[in-house]
Amino acid sequence: MAKAQLNYRCTECGWTTAKWAGRCGECQEWGTVTEAASPTGILRALKPVSIGADRAARSITDIETASVSHWPSGIAEFDRVLGGGIVPGAAILLSGEPGVGKSTLLLEVASRAARAKSRVLYVSAEESVSQVRMRAERTGAMHDHLFLASETDLATIVGQIDAVDPQLVIVDSVQTVSSSNGEGLAGGPSQVREVASTLIRVAKDRNLPVLLVGHVTKDGSIAGPRLLEHLVDVVCQFEGDRQTALRFVRALKNRFGPTDEVGCFEMSGDGIVEVADPSGLFLSRTTTPVSGTCVTVAMEGRRPLPVEVQALVVASTAPNPRRVTNGVDSSRVAMLLAVLERRAGIRLGDKDVYVSTVGGVRLTEPGADLAIALAIASAANEKAIPHTLAAFGEISLAGEIRPVASGKQRAAEATRLGFVTRVDARSESIREALRVAFTAAVSDRERELDAAF
Repeated sequence: MAKAQLNYRCTECGWTTAKWAGRCGECQEWGTVTEAASPTGILRALKPVSIGADRAARSITDIETASVSHWPSGIAEFDRVLGGGIVPGAAILLSGEPGVGKSTLLLEVASRAARAKSRVLYVSAEESVSQVRMRAERTGAMHDHLFLASETDLATIVGQIDAVDPQLVIVDSVQTVSSSNGEGLAGGPSQVREVASTLIRVAKDRNLPVLLVGHVTKDGSIAGPRLLEHLVDVVCQFEGDRQTALRFVRALKNRFGPTDEVGCFEMSGDGIVEVADPSGLFLSRTTTPVSGTCVTVAMEGRRPLPVEVQALVVASTAPNPRRVTNGVDSSRVAMLLAVLERRAGIRLGDKDVYVSTVGGVRLTEPGADLAIALAIASAANEKAIPHTLAAFGEISLAGEIRPVASGKQRAAEATRLGFVTRVDARSESIREALRVAFTAAVSDRERELDAAF
């Protein structure tokens, strides 16, 4: 009998090779190529199975559409990200850095769901049930219909699901659960694949929604094989700086809703609190205009957020002036400095420039270019921009101001918050935008003097 020829297969993408390689030639991942038996010809011996009338393929126009029903979790910001609520039978993966508050959020979701639905099973593979109870007492997440279990074995977790018969299951986390049917240690590619596929199969068979917590690597991506993200229905990312209280939940994948919604939360000593209107979180509290500040309206998903950009320009004695940024892209700021010096005539080559945002929010979109440039110009000229002015627009290398996406929505939010002056793509160049901004500052000062006398 001929010996089965061995080849090597990547556990991440399925790429095969005749010789072992430390790095996959397709997905470029290290340590994922393992030895596997080559096909034995069994597939060629399979006979086609006759298809009954109940399983016959039908035209897509003849198939009736059933509306996907969402039931609210009790947290409006979380439901916003999910597309209206939790769908029965859905598998939802929530990822985030350690300590950002994933377990706190899901414990609150479990408590709210226990009040709305009948039974919720919270499986903690990282903490004991007494530790979870202590956190629930501190955050006020106690309820009789919330059941806790501390298990790391997949078969035992499925047994707990059979015993409790819940309407919602939360597993924290999928990387710490292992199965006797899988190879390797918990958290390995084969174990994560086996655990996730089993839990998802249970969710689909029983029409039971399952929330899975996923670890992240040092670069912020979800740990484990990429197959995990393909298997689940929804992938949510929990973001936030542990030095600040603000947290964001955004959907990276959603089969039942949009992927451009963002939920805002705030961490406190009593747990996590949803922020329905975060408009005032990223604005300074001072009422006197200060040079080097400008407000922009950024888009977080489909939600407009007013954000204040602050800049400080000081003379430098070092041969290489410093460029320090916080909350904005440093390379973007360097480009704007070059545009201001070349197109607007503002000398910044011998100055230290510091740019930061208020509240710890991070601006990554080009729509904040104009506000950053105005803040730097205001700091360099010691001319304050009034609090009633908002700016948004992309600046090109030619000094032109280009329109940005969702311009009408940004303008409507600025008007709602009381910004009477807007600087946007209606100004053709950065010079025109600077003229409008500083003219508005003079007009605002004149109105203050008229009101005083």
